[in-house]
Amino acid sequence: MREFKSKNIRESFYNALCGLADALSCERNMRLHIAASVIVLIFGFWLHLERAEWLFVISAIFLVMTMEMLNTALERVVDLFTRQYHPLARLAKNAAAGAALLAAVYAVIVGLMIFLPKLLARFP
Repeated sequence: MREFKSKNIRESFYNALCGLADALSCERNMRLHIAASVIVLIFGFWLHLERAEWLFVISAIFLVMTMEMLNTALERVVDLFTRQYHPLARLAKNAAAGAALLAAVYAVIVGLMIFLPKLLARFP
């Protein structure tokens, strides 16, 4: 059985990129987050966001992606140990999904606070 520890930095980056590619190919929510992020970035350029606004927008995007990856990882680890219903497995999966949801809600709040005033100013 192969040990999972990476031998060098190149292999570590390769494994991380494989994890991202897997999430994009297998996780519907990750693809939705990517699509939403592209739309948000396009609007950001269109509305000429300031540096501080970009910082919040990009931070929110990365927070959502990170939480979605952690949610996916936790779900897979739980599934590795049990396919049968277990209340603790359900609670662990729900907690991870809740964390991803909180990140998404934060991103929506950031988006509304930054984009809504700029959009209202453009369309009086």
